[in-house]
Amino acid sequence: MKSLLLLLSLLAAAAAAALWLPLDRLPEFGAWIRGLGVAGALLIGALYAAATVLLIPGSLITLLIGAIYGPLLGLAIVSPASVAGATLAFLLGRGVFRPAVERKLAGRRRFDALQTAMARDGFKILTLVRLSPVFPFTLVNYAFGLTPITTGRYVLGSFLGMLPGTLMYVWLGSTAGDLAELTAGAPDAGAAGTALKAVGLLATILVTVLITRSARRALAESAPEVVAEETAR
Repeated sequence: MKSLLLLLSLLAAAAAAALWLPLDRLPEFGAWIRGLGVAGALLIGALYAAATVLLIPGSLITLLIGAIYGPLLGLAIVSPASVAGATLAFLLGRGVFRPAVERKLAGRRRFDALQTAMARDGFKILTLVRLSPVFPFTLVNYAFGLTPITTGRYVLGSFLGMLPGTLMYVWLGSTAGDLAELTAGAPDAGAAGTALKAVGLLATILVTVLITRSARRALAESAPEVVAEETAR
C-alpha cells in the first residue's frame, strides 16, 4: 500500500508540474506527449487517475489533455482515466481507508443524507450526483465507498454521470490549445475551422448546463434531503 501511494504521489506531482507550463510552451509539451504515441496517452491518463485518488481537482488536467489531444481523443483519454481514478478512490474508501473516511465525514449531515439516499436507490442517486455537482468530486469518491452500491454499478453510474462535464472541459481545453498554437506561430485552421469549433464548444456548454439543471431537479425529487442540506450551507 505504501508503494502504491508513493507511485500515485509521484504521478500527481508530475501532473501538477505539467499544469504550471507557460502557455507558449504548451505546443512543445503537447508534441512531446503525442510523440510518445499510446504510451503518452496512457501516461497522462495515469497522471489524471493519480490526481483523483490524491484529492487533486481534475478540471485543470482535463483542460490540459483537451489542449494536447483535442476534444474527441481527449475525451477518449479523460473519461476512462477519471472513472479509473474514481473507482480506485471508491475501493480505497471501502477498504483500507474506510476508518479514516468515516472519521472525516462523521457529523457531516450532507454525507449522512447521501448515505441514506444511496441505500434507497443507489444507482440513480449516484448518477444524479455525478451529473449535478452537489459534492466535491474527489471527496465524494471516497464517500461513495461507505455506501452499499456494488462496484459494477458504481463504475457504470460514474461513467454516465461524468461524461457531459468531461466533454465540456475537454472541449474548452482544445480551444485553449488552439490559442497556444497560434501564439507559438502555428498555422491558423481557418475561419471555418475556428467557427466550427466555437459552435461545438457553445453547444457542449449549453447541453451540459441543461443536463446539470435537469439532474439537480431530479435529485431534489428523488433525494430532497441531500439537496436541502447542500442548499442550507
